[in-house]
Amino acid sequence: MNAITSRRSLLQAGGAMLVAFQIGLRPRDAAAWTDKAVAADEVAAFLSIDAQGAVTVFIGKVDMGTGVRTGFMQIAAEELDVPMARIRVVEGDTALTPDQGPTYGSLSIQNGGVALRAACATARRELLTMAADRLGAPVGSLQVTEGAVSGGGRSVTYADLVGGRAFTLKVDANAPIKPPEARRIVGRTVPRVDIPDKVFGRFQYVHDFRLPGMLHGRPVRPPAMGSTAEAVDEASIRDIPGVVRVIHQGAFVGVVAETEWAAIRAAQQLRVRWSDWAGLPDQARIWAHVRATPVAQVQVTLDRGNPAGAIQGAARRVAATYDFAIHSHASMGPSCAVAEFRDGRLTTWSASQATHNLRKQLGMMLGMNIEQVRCIYMEGAGCYGRNGHEDAAADAALLARAVGRPVRVQWMRQDEHGWDPKGPPHLVDLRAGLDAQGNIVGWEADAFIPKGAGGNVDLTAAELGGLPRENQIHPGNIIHNLALPYAFPSIKTTCHRLDTTPFRPSWIRTPGRMQNTYANEAFLDECAAAAGADPVEYRLRVMPADDPRGREVLERVARLANWQTRPSPQRDRTGDILRGRGVTYVKYELVRTYVAAVAEVEVNRRTGDIRVTRFFCAHDCGQMINPDGVKSQVEGNIIHTLSRTLKEELTYDRSTVTSRDWGSYQVITFPEVPEMVIELIDRPAERPWGAGEPAAAIVPSAVTNAIFDATGARLRSVPFTAAKMRAALQGA
Repeated sequence: MNAITSRRSLLQAGGAMLVAFQIGLRPRDAAAWTDKAVAADEVAAFLSIDAQGAVTVFIGKVDMGTGVRTGFMQIAAEELDVPMARIRVVEGDTALTPDQGPTYGSLSIQNGGVALRAACATARRELLTMAADRLGAPVGSLQVTEGAVSGGGRSVTYADLVGGRAFTLKVDANAPIKPPEARRIVGRTVPRVDIPDKVFGRFQYVHDFRLPGMLHGRPVRPPAMGSTAEAVDEASIRDIPGVVRVIHQGAFVGVVAETEWAAIRAAQQLRVRWSDWAGLPDQARIWAHVRATPVAQVQVTLDRGNPAGAIQGAARRVAATYDFAIHSHASMGPSCAVAEFRDGRLTTWSASQATHNLRKQLGMMLGMNIEQVRCIYMEGAGCYGRNGHEDAAADAALLARAVGRPVRVQWMRQDEHGWDPKGPPHLVDLRAGLDAQGNIVGWEADAFIPKGAGGNVDLTAAELGGLPRENQIHPGNIIHNLALPYAFPSIKTTCHRLDTTPFRPSWIRTPGRMQNTYANEAFLDECAAAAGADPVEYRLRVMPADDPRGREVLERVARLANWQTRPSPQRDRTGDILRGRGVTYVKYELVRTYVAAVAEVEVNRRTGDIRVTRFFCAHDCGQMINPDGVKSQVEGNIIHTLSRTLKEELTYDRSTVTSRDWGSYQVITFPEVPEMVIELIDRPAERPWGAGEPAAAIVPSAVTNAIFDATGARLRSVPFTAAKMRAALQGA
């Protein structure tokens, strides 16, 4: 009861606060959950102030453990001149927050935070105008301290100004924000507000959420991904006390019970006759399968000059192919959701990073108007992209509808690893031509990747149950960063968008940007080696003159790592333990956040084991809201992506995923985390950019470049396992 009481009290408080600061009162809509404004052009969609002067921020973006909740509070506190202690945040509730799109793409601060800042600046300007009228003093003479406006020898609080009053106010995107020199909170390190409760076990994750009368459900997944349930033997679980119902629709099978343990036992014991299916490709021939997949679309992302002719006539030609394995999200905590039908309406609580989109998907699946569906965000245990949280919400909704009571669904580990959507296989062919001095005169890249972009990933329950769904694939915007930020005289980068991909795809942290940067930056290192040039100097040669921030991060990381100028690989490659360093660089999506890195590695020549010992990173995301939060994001990116680079790989047979636990799908361990040295470049006069993903993009290339420097052998296939390293050393 504590979780539901706490959550409902927060929502009730938020509703009450709207009375004090309701912007643009609207006639009551019988289909609406509340009278609160949620349109993104209204100030009331973003904030309210109650009679005591407390501020509630309503934001469509959500904190998935990244710390942006604290950043949102800093932004509001700064622009409104109120203490952070008086601010609380409601995020990702479709009845209370504006639809700002999914929380992905490192856009929470860049888009969501900037919109919130504009709303707060607009509100502050209006409040000062109201205060000037009340105090009889010019606006320019007023001062604001902790939500109280003073001038002319008198003062008035925000609560006094707006309590109980309704007025119309649209967000002015050009409302003046505080200049850097006037900021007291934004740009300074503030402790994350969520950490104390997490450290001391008080934080309420979605896994802790309970409703009165709630039942527990579990999906029963097919043994083969394309199988259908031909018969379900309900008698096989009659001996389990507390089983309420078995639900069977097409290939969707689920059980509901009074207790979680009864639901677990029932899901394990239920006898189902499944049809045969073996439609997955042979994993040993996955890249041949990718090349043989029909192409639905060809996208040229950069086309300058005549690279084919330049390569053909070059003094030296270089070519290579890079591949990046299929990955699971591998969230540490399995996906979980609660669903409740009441008075013809559906409410779900989940860790969905796209509650407004989930609302539409659930409405489509269940044949309900979206006005009848409410999706509320609660933090989960890890996400890294669109994993299984939305699917768990769909499972819970189907089961709750069948039994007429609230149902909680928590996936088992085999559900999480086996049925979350996957990061698709990524294959890139590269060719370059070098002149007599080793300069690149032509560059061509061809990526073989699935069609689609960052839309809604179909819900597993809808797919298995034969229910309405979009029936599209959405791997994320994986074309980004195949085009390079360098000033090559001729270049063409082409994405061959494949019609299908083996598993239901979705985005995993830094989709496409990581894989394409890995291929490009590793291949650029190959060109530097062919030219006998230092890898840092080689990049600086082709850095555009009109983009000094890229040059700066590269030079800064070289100084940070005490880079010794010389070509790779190093000459001394004797002994069992070989050591090397590798550099890499990205301008994220060619339009924002600059990152450069140097990795230092040790390679055991005898075993093939690879260890990253130190990792240096220079990071420029423009204006920083919370520098410590940015640093944590950069470190998290590095650790997570080292895991993906060195260890993670989905395994499967012709029917289903076989890497369904932490033994078969291994991730990085604490002793394997390297020493990290991070240098953040703050630009308080610039706009803020994202930090949630960009640093991940440079990790695989930095590591493979360092391995080459240490050993003279080039690894072009992620993950960089010991077996691959031993094979490469034998061929070096």
